[in-house]
Amino acid sequence: MSACVPTRTDSPPEPPEGSPLPHSPPPGRFRIAGADLSASISVFLIALPLSLGIALATGAPLQAGLVAAAVGGIVAGRFGGSPLQVSGPAAGLTVVTADLIQQYGWRATCAVTVLAGLAQLGLAALRVARSALAVSPAIVHGMIAGIGVTIALAQLHIVLGGTPRSAALDNVLALPGQLAALHTDAVTVSAVTVAVLLAWPRLPGRTGRAVRRLPAALAAVAAATALAAVARLDGLPRVDLPSWSSHALPQLPQDPVLGIAAAVVTITLVTSVQSLLSAVAVDKLLAKRAETAEGAPQSRIPRSNLDRELAGQGAANIVSGALGGLPVAGVAVRTVANVSAGAVSRHSTMLHGLWIVLAALLLVPLLDLIPLAALAALVMVVGVQMVSITHLRTVRRNHELLVYAVTLLSVVATGVLEGVAIGIAAAVAVSLHRLTRTRISQEEYDGVRRVRVRGQLTFLAVPRLTRALGLVPRGADCVVELDGSFMDHAAYEALHDWQIAHVAHGGTVEFTGRAGGRISGPASESQNCCRPWTPWRNHHCHSAPGRRTGRELADGLGSFQRDTAPLVRDELARLAREGQRPSQLFLTCADSRLITSMITASGPGDLFTVRNIGNLVPLPGEENGDDSVAAAIEYAVEVLGVGSITVCGHSGCGAMQSLLGLEPDGEQTPLRRWLRHGLPSMERMAEGRGAAPRLSGRPPKDAVEQLCLTNVVQQLEHLRSYETVARRLADGTLKLHGMYFHVGEAQAYLLAEEDGRTGGGPSQPAQPERPERPERPEQPERSGRPEGQPTGKQPADGQPDGEQDGGPDAAPGPAFDLVFHRVPPSGARSVRARG
Repeated sequence: MSACVPTRTDSPPEPPEGSPLPHSPPPGRFRIAGADLSASISVFLIALPLSLGIALATGAPLQAGLVAAAVGGIVAGRFGGSPLQVSGPAAGLTVVTADLIQQYGWRATCAVTVLAGLAQLGLAALRVARSALAVSPAIVHGMIAGIGVTIALAQLHIVLGGTPRSAALDNVLALPGQLAALHTDAVTVSAVTVAVLLAWPRLPGRTGRAVRRLPAALAAVAAATALAAVARLDGLPRVDLPSWSSHALPQLPQDPVLGIAAAVVTITLVTSVQSLLSAVAVDKLLAKRAETAEGAPQSRIPRSNLDRELAGQGAANIVSGALGGLPVAGVAVRTVANVSAGAVSRHSTMLHGLWIVLAALLLVPLLDLIPLAALAALVMVVGVQMVSITHLRTVRRNHELLVYAVTLLSVVATGVLEGVAIGIAAAVAVSLHRLTRTRISQEEYDGVRRVRVRGQLTFLAVPRLTRALGLVPRGADCVVELDGSFMDHAAYEALHDWQIAHVAHGGTVEFTGRAGGRISGPASESQNCCRPWTPWRNHHCHSAPGRRTGRELADGLGSFQRDTAPLVRDELARLAREGQRPSQLFLTCADSRLITSMITASGPGDLFTVRNIGNLVPLPGEENGDDSVAAAIEYAVEVLGVGSITVCGHSGCGAMQSLLGLEPDGEQTPLRRWLRHGLPSMERMAEGRGAAPRLSGRPPKDAVEQLCLTNVVQQLEHLRSYETVARRLADGTLKLHGMYFHVGEAQAYLLAEEDGRTGGGPSQPAQPERPERPERPEQPERSGRPEGQPTGKQPADGQPDGEQDGGPDAAPGPAFDLVFHRVPPSGARSVRARG
């Protein structure tokens, strides 16, 4: 991805300290955005059937699901740290809650939920929320998949008209008998539910787009309910919401303390990890939504505060358990729906909880018509979808499929807490195996022994290492190639001792890294500045120039073929098939210190790069004998259709130094003939035409830096003189950017034009002290500007830059302060760059 992308000019200003955040209601009044209202309705329509289905799957009273959904929306939505996350009864808690209900009873489970909420408040006070993210994603995905398999197996029995068993393995063993005794009405209603759920998102045409606004879960349950009513399936079990006056409240359990403590820990860990991972996913969804907004203004929604989110979930669990509800956690399905519906604040989450309350009070007769088989089919499909193919591909790509599979099977066979513990043990074992999996080989090539070490060198690999080094004949020339990022003290001592002994017997030893470059020896034996055995090849660490081997290019190519080519081969093959489609033309200097792919974090196919001495753009239409730059501009703009052009200068530019010292009557060498395209930049700086470009926070340190900045601005003007560029600029389909890279600071700057008045004012930035202007050399009769372009006048002493002598009645005209702003590590959001 290219780093030099057009930056937004409509970024909202940072709020002053102490002012309310945009996602909080303004002080003294309560306003709800239309996007929040519509999003809350969408989330409510999804949450209503899912809450009933999850309560059914756990064996809890159906009203407990509605209580948890309402409390999760109102309490967690108000006090949580992720404004757009929707909390409620989660499918990931189904297995845990069902086990607790069977073991301790419903009222004791409510008390456990309250205690888990208190534990979450304690963890939030200790600020350990980030620690939950240290768990391997393979373990988390495996846990979720195992819970999904357990849910699907249990609900399949209800779909077939039977009763689920208490354990997943028992459900598997009882499945053949259940298939032999099918309940036709339950199977029919469940089949309709599943069919509508799967087909609803794929309805074609304009009518399909219109009806898809209704959530698939609600449509499926409504269709199954209508079928049961029309077909008069009276023998089918249905939802039965008892009176709220008989609703069960929590009761302190009388069971052993250790069992209750284990249950509290289980609820706390599962709800916390799921909620925090969901909160992190919200940030990614919001970033993706902002990228696809196509310029539409977006409300500034802050990133999730994980400690505050953990506290909000704890408060919600305390209230839900006290009111007789299920445990509460952040729910991915409802959260995605909330973000996708365009919610802009926490009001959407809170409103969805309010709609749940109204439905639980006013829609009881309608809810009692829903067949239990429809809810079971809905939850079964959700359980199957928890086994995500995307997650499976991710863990396979990262070589963690074994950890994923062990966690999944362990959760299904033993339970959530035990399964996660087994998964963590498997992850540790895999990490230790990778740490010890070191491949050591040796071969002889052109009389030189080569010992290759692939992997991490720890004390566990020392026996094999010493065995391989012992096979090297005395007095032989040997190269030891180390390809790894870690070496412990035992391995270092083994290599060091062998090196001393081998050299003492007349042999030679050279240590190289994965790129083939020489690694310096121990500090005691070398005056090199590199640390021993480090693979970093800083140019100060090389031997004297006279000792260079001339193999640097071949070694680099070999390193590419061995290490980099396998990683980029698929992407390059795709580019070879599809052709290049770069996003921008990047015009910069040919200086060897300027690595465009490094400073822009770009990859193959991202940039169409043109490099020349001084990053110069010759004016169009001149007989200059070199049309290469003009041809590249025409090809990039007309054929490739780039969206932006960046001119990048840099510090210490040799071309600018040559321009400052150019002799007027010198010999017309090819370099002098090329540098004449930079004379307009010299004239611009010498004449003081307009405001002098400067770096944010400081003036240019010398005339060379001032000329480098001025040259970027002047070359942007030359670009605007090209017909193809001017036409695209007028259409609004092309943007120009100026950039300056300070090599010594490794710091990039982007050019921004800030409106100002020459007369100064409150918002007028202070003008930097202008460096001493060089004497302008005499040149042949050509100004380097298009015919008719004004040359400007040098301001008088003491007159502000940009003012012209116009007499006392002359009104000052508009001017621009050309400021190169420092690009922060977080990106260029604060830089206002305009073409």
